[in-house]
Amino acid sequence: MENEHLPKTLLEAVRFFSDLDICVKFMASVRWPDGIICPHCTQNDQSRFAFLAKRRIWQCKECRKQFTVKTGSVMEDSPIGLDKWLPAIWMIVNAKNGVSSYEIHRHLGITQKSAWFLLHRIRLAMQARSFEKLSGHVEVDETYIGGKARNMHKSVIAKKYGGESNKGSISVGKVAVMGLLERNGAVRAQVIHTASREILHHSIRENVQEGTNVYTDGWRAYRGLDDQFIHGVIDHAEKYVEGNVHTNGIENFWSLLKRAIKGTYVSVEPFHLFRYLDEQAFRFNKRIGNDLYRFLEVVKSLTGKRLEDKQLIGEPSS
Repeated sequence: MENEHLPKTLLEAVRFFSDLDICVKFMASVRWPDGIICPHCTQNDQSRFAFLAKRRIWQCKECRKQFTVKTGSVMEDSPIGLDKWLPAIWMIVNAKNGVSSYEIHRHLGITQKSAWFLLHRIRLAMQARSFEKLSGHVEVDETYIGGKARNMHKSVIAKKYGGESNKGSISVGKVAVMGLLERNGAVRAQVIHTASREILHHSIRENVQEGTNVYTDGWRAYRGLDDQFIHGVIDHAEKYVEGNVHTNGIENFWSLLKRAIKGTYVSVEPFHLFRYLDEQAFRFNKRIGNDLYRFLEVVKSLTGKRLEDKQLIGEPSS
């Protein structure tokens, strides 16, 4: 399916994907651009498939199994139709401050619980992992996400964070997050147990090419990077910029992230925080493209990933 025939706006997307036959044709063209491939036996001989139009499924004559465009993707076993899945993907990838499950629930006519599950599956598709290291000029910073411990009941603190000691500390009641931003490039963010020297140094060495210009604030845990990197330090107690040395880029990313969490999602459990980091990092890294570009990037990543309900709510697999 040629891109010029695809929607360019949310309104066009809702209209375009309202027809389930068009949805199936679109997903098949994205998933199998060179022809149908059986997800069970990898058969690709087009003469060996029978399409059951009434049920919108294929029958493989080789392994005698049936499959749909959802099989082997994050949408597998979902009773929600593609006419709701695809507009939901369009909404979340193009909403700068995110889209809540209640918005999806109201706009698409599904339950809030189903919308919440659907959004987390889409966030899995938005997850990007690269073995290529950052280079050039890289800003590194850490922040804390979550409510203030002094505003929480002691039972909530004990359940979420394991105790109420040091209740006045900035880190108690919050989750530590580390970010690395290549200027004019991509950002990577991850949840960390604590902003210790060992953890921060390990992450920097794992994600940043040796000899790169690395810029951090004056947090003492960053000391000792000079042996592998050109380390520039900006002391925020005195100034925020000194020539090329600053962390304003990664601070901007934190601002966007916290605006989405506080303004749209309101409350995010620490167990799920990494999924919201993946969502915000995707939109930031794809900020140059248009709405259709971001939508297609996620649709192409739906296959080969699964997220079951037990995994999402933290229950052990049977």
